[in-house]
Amino acid sequence: MNALKFYVTRPHQCPYLPERWAVDVVADPQAGIRHLKRSELFAFGFRRSGLFVYRPECPGCQACVAVRIPVAKFHPSRTQKRCAARNQDLHIERCEPAYSDEIFALYQRYLASRHPGGGMDNPTPESFREFLCTPGVECEFFLFRKDRKLVAVAVTDLLDDGLSANYTFYDPKQSHRSLGTFAILTQVAAAYRRGLPYVYLGYWIARSEKMRYKSRFRPLELYHEGRWRIWSREASEPPIDAC
Repeated sequence: MNALKFYVTRPHQCPYLPERWAVDVVADPQAGIRHLKRSELFAFGFRRSGLFVYRPECPGCQACVAVRIPVAKFHPSRTQKRCAARNQDLHIERCEPAYSDEIFALYQRYLASRHPGGGMDNPTPESFREFLCTPGVECEFFLFRKDRKLVAVAVTDLLDDGLSANYTFYDPKQSHRSLGTFAILTQVAAAYRRGLPYVYLGYWIARSEKMRYKSRFRPLELYHEGRWRIWSREASEPPIDAC
């Protein structure tokens, strides 16, 4: 870790709180980060996006809070149990990250529905491969099918101490299934079977509706002031002054 270089990005518009400017610390992408180093970085609150492993370090703002589920302590809520029951008819398989016309078509439909005008809604096969099939990263796809039709894909990083829910996309017409929630429940179950203690969810942001859902998984651990802290089911809000 001491030999790894880090860079600071120029200020750019925050993708979650558009009225704010964001700054990220990024591990050197040319270093060929090995699996062990990537796992260590995640333990310090970092996140991966394509080739880049980064952590927000925005002056005057702590809105982005790294969170992870302690697998052995996790207890699904009644809503999550209903979600799991509702999706029992899905077939789940795992595969190596790879482009296919089927997966890319689902990715296109998802972005057009969920992120119109956000800069990602006109993907190309090349941008798909760069973002989700990054060479040298230990990762796998969870494929969810209904009667052989692909309805969701959960991109999952493999770490020394857990799984990381890197990105999930699904059929917008299947929103009644809560497939994003079901994907996380599937990753928690997979981590449990493999004896891995955590599922990393990336950043929880209280003021972002798209990121707020992560607080529904309890108990949850939050990375704050250099250490992980438990957020119990009884607490209504995380013990952090977000901004």
